[in-house]
Amino acid sequence: MNLTDLIVQIQPLDEDAMAAARARQDQLTKPQGSLGRLEELAIQIAGMTGQARPRLQHKVITVMAGDHGVAAEGVSAFPQEVTPQMVLNFLNGGAAINALARHVGARVVVVDMGVAADLPDLPGLVKKKIAFGTANMAHSPAMTRAQAEQAILAGAEVVEAEMARGLDVLGTGDMGIANTTPSAAIAAAFTGQDPASIVGRGTGLDDAGVQHKIDVVRRALARHQPDPADALDVLAKVGGFEIAGLTGAILATAAHRRPVVVDGFISTAAAMIAAGLAPAVRPYLIASHHSQEQGHAIMLDWLGLKPLLDLNLRLGEGTGAALAISLAEAACKVLDEMATFAEAAVAGKKAG
Repeated sequence: MNLTDLIVQIQPLDEDAMAAARARQDQLTKPQGSLGRLEELAIQIAGMTGQARPRLQHKVITVMAGDHGVAAEGVSAFPQEVTPQMVLNFLNGGAAINALARHVGARVVVVDMGVAADLPDLPGLVKKKIAFGTANMAHSPAMTRAQAEQAILAGAEVVEAEMARGLDVLGTGDMGIANTTPSAAIAAAFTGQDPASIVGRGTGLDDAGVQHKIDVVRRALARHQPDPADALDVLAKVGGFEIAGLTGAILATAAHRRPVVVDGFISTAAAMIAAGLAPAVRPYLIASHHSQEQGHAIMLDWLGLKPLLDLNLRLGEGTGAALAISLAEAACKVLDEMATFAEAAVAGKKAG
């Protein structure tokens, strides 16, 4: 499959399924609209899936990992060795995402998209390594255009494999030291905002570190001039392999008419690339939470998304997505399992 073939598979939401879901919502034993965004969410998921009463039984969170050449610029408070160490932690079930995935009954799929280390063949690790980290975007494009497309399609392949095991909803997660820097660059490229309004503290930079990071992003954008009308150009020049993999996973999930629950800052950068490549993907996106990372609100506004949660999260890994998957499942269960006024023999709202 090539990228064009993948993109053309993404269809509009099913209006008939949404109408049927809305009609059922209005007959459930509650005042109309009294469950607020849970009602809206269930109707949206009905449109995504084409099912008037969707059920999210098979929940998958993919954590895609990659390293970044720009880490050499000192834009992270943590060393690059943390990326492969955390991948092993995910595989051993010891990270925050593992705990939260267990809590919501989701399986975690860990993918090496471009970790700058040789990872052993371990159960649960999907190897899609494009290269040992990206190039340093402060000096050269992060990757070639061919690598960007290869990484997107590799991410799509991960979803294709998971569909065969059962996938009703996908949560996006990431791991990669310094990856808030390319994510900020992607956001600045698409929105036209100055990096100073987008770049945040990442893993815990001080004020001087944040200013340095802003300067690095500005330099990269000035040097490479990524074209916001060409999302693949933006990805290749200032992106990351895990961001590209998540882009592909988002596109493939939407192509299969399944909801995509987008995590925080890095996942939202991937969603921006996906939306740039395929505007039809936007209705399949559910923003899980408002990240504490500066600039996330600007990114969500650009995508037209309203986050479900605001918990001051800034970890990544898919942690916010896991929590929001629980809400998406709850919304669908309300729609499916509540009785209507007629079924419960409860008097409905009087006319007039």
